[in-house]
Amino acid sequence: MTSLVIFLQTQPNNSYTLILLGGMILVFWLFMIRPQAKKAKLAKQFQADLQKGAKIVTIAGIHGTVNKINDDGTTIMLETSPGSYMKIEKSAISIEWSQAANKAAAASVAGK
Repeated sequence: MTSLVIFLQTQPNNSYTLILLGGMILVFWLFMIRPQAKKAKLAKQFQADLQKGAKIVTIAGIHGTVNKINDDGTTIMLETSPGSYMKIEKSAISIEWSQAANKAAAASVAGK
């Protein structure tokens, strides 16, 4: 017991501290930065692949169908109901909700 107390009270050497710091940075990168970058890459790909007729959900929860992709490349015309259009940013599209809504729609069509 006293040897453990003495061991804990001693100053760690610099190489041990650097290894510990490097390990913490590696864990932070693996669990925080890498998944976020992967998610951002998927979001960018999803937005680039949008086509007319795609059913989407915005981050505000608005459901609609892509009617037109505008010339500026960053906005789309979303048809929320027949004859009702909204101009929204592509970055306002929720990938998770859009994919979930499309899966639910496909499952209900397959179930009929």
